[in-house]
Amino acid sequence: MAEAGRRGWAIITKDARIRYRETELAALVAGGVRAFVLTRGDLSGPEMAAILVKALPHLSRFSVRHEAPFIARIATSGKVQMLYKPMRG
Repeated sequence: MAEAGRRGWAIITKDARIRYRETELAALVAGGVRAFVLTRGDLSGPEMAAILVKALPHLSRFSVRHEAPFIARIATSGKVQMLYKPMRG
């Protein structure tokens, strides 16, 4: 995750519980990562690809509007919604 954050890349995962795992969440925040989660775990490869194609414009806009780090959900419709944003302080 640190490498993705350093390069300004986003990650896409199917781990909907990533925000509840202290180690992974700490790595994501420390690395300044933009994480997008496909929250349905039963999707096939072609289904995931179709969702990502629909989501691409939403992912781009979301990434511009929201500073990293964050975790956002990708719905099967392609819409993107914030799941986790650390508090600044």
